[in-house]
Amino acid sequence: MNSPLPAGALAGKSVLVTGSSRGIGADTVRLFAEAGANVVINYRSKAPRAQKLLTELEAAGTEGLAIGADLTDPDSVAAMMDAVRERFGSLDVLVLNASGGMEANMGEDYALRLNRDAQLNVLDAALPLLGAASRVVFVTSHQAHFIRTVPTMPEYEPVALSKRAGEDALRERIPHLEAAGIGFTVVSGDMIEGTITATLLERANPGAIDARKQDAGRLYNVAEFAAEVAQAAVDPVPADNTRLVGDTSSFTAAGE
Repeated sequence: MNSPLPAGALAGKSVLVTGSSRGIGADTVRLFAEAGANVVINYRSKAPRAQKLLTELEAAGTEGLAIGADLTDPDSVAAMMDAVRERFGSLDVLVLNASGGMEANMGEDYALRLNRDAQLNVLDAALPLLGAASRVVFVTSHQAHFIRTVPTMPEYEPVALSKRAGEDALRERIPHLEAAGIGFTVVSGDMIEGTITATLLERANPGAIDARKQDAGRLYNVAEFAAEVAQAAVDPVPADNTRLVGDTSSFTAAGE
């Protein structure tokens, strides 16, 4: 995977990516590790996958941790931050990548608890570890970012609404973060081929991904989008705190 970050660019820095045992999160962790960062791989239930990634990175010289935590459980999140503090002392980058809501048997309000409430709680728990010049990145989709003005597929709507609620709640913290010298960037991308969300959506609505691909011209794959997320952690914070990845014409035509 070609890294957008120069080798050594994050030497001595510590990075936590939520939901990073697979997919976009795992590829983002790899890019940070290649740039010299200490990495924290967070997972909910994929311990073997997270450990395999950690072993791979450690073999290349990376210092890292793989920590299981249920992000909807404040005690679990607090224990994760304690482990990070004990190992690395502080955090320089927090990537809020974990999301969900299309899984079965997780409860009616799971999407909101994970995509809004848990995001705020993870940020709050990490704040004592984040110093001046650190960075927070929130990962979302165009379908969620523009949900207030552009409808999405019915199967995805509960997730989209909950992720936009999470984005809105996090944006309310921007003045507080800026006062502490912490940068905040939202990275919004189109449907990403190869993600679990795309797989679940295709299962619920066969042909949905191909239809979106035709409309957009192309869709980013996991590695391409991970590179954008990693880059957002080091690039200057955009004036509107938003990094839009891929085609947005069908969303912005209706206005944001």
